[in-house]
Amino acid sequence: MEILSLYSLSYWAFILLAAFAIGLAKGGLKGVDMLAVTIMALAFGGKSSTGIVLPLLCFADIGAVSYYNRHAQWKHFWKVIPWMIIGILLGVFSGKDMDEIVFRKIMAVIIVITIVLVLWLEFRKSTSVPQHPLFATGTGLAAGFTTMIGNLAGAFANLYFLAMRLPKNDFIGTAAWIFLVMNLFKLPFQVFYWKNINVQTLQTDLVLLPALILGFLLGIRLTQKIRDLHYRKMVLLLTLAGSVLMLMKK
Repeated sequence: MEILSLYSLSYWAFILLAAFAIGLAKGGLKGVDMLAVTIMALAFGGKSSTGIVLPLLCFADIGAVSYYNRHAQWKHFWKVIPWMIIGILLGVFSGKDMDEIVFRKIMAVIIVITIVLVLWLEFRKSTSVPQHPLFATGTGLAAGFTTMIGNLAGAFANLYFLAMRLPKNDFIGTAAWIFLVMNLFKLPFQVFYWKNINVQTLQTDLVLLPALILGFLLGIRLTQKIRDLHYRKMVLLLTLAGSVLMLMKK
């Protein structure tokens, strides 16, 4: 395949690791996707990387929905999905001229602050969940907008479901449907308006697909072994680590 000659062996290893991390995240290890986003942005640049990552996400989302579908909590789906779609549309038309570095650092700071608040609630052992409609509205808009700019919605979605205190499988099943709808909705905008999905990016995706599938299967197996309480802590730590990586990226 001609596409293999475009990158060095070390470069392929780098982006195969990112595809593997996407698979792990979609298999249930939420928070690992932040690592994948950072690696792809380092390799291809912010907006260009979204054209390579999006088809991989769509493929993995179909797998996640197929496996975790029975656990979806539809009331949470309908609370956030309309606002996410609005956020995506805002990102589509304002994202082309936005300074990616400044945007990414602002988002990472917001994510870190939010994680600190959630950790504070964890420390207080509070069992209450946010009830105000603005929480779902704000999270949905932020997730939709940031997913269009740089596939950063995972952090906001993770924090939303953690705040709602959903059990592990309900968390993963609801997120699977949300991201499948969001990523399929984004697809035509990136193909026809941003034009960063083309034959070459799809050929790259084909090479990365086996690593993604391997990560997905391993993610399912590992997730099955993690208890709900430990799962919450893992997602918080991985999301925080990914946010720090986004802050450090030049």
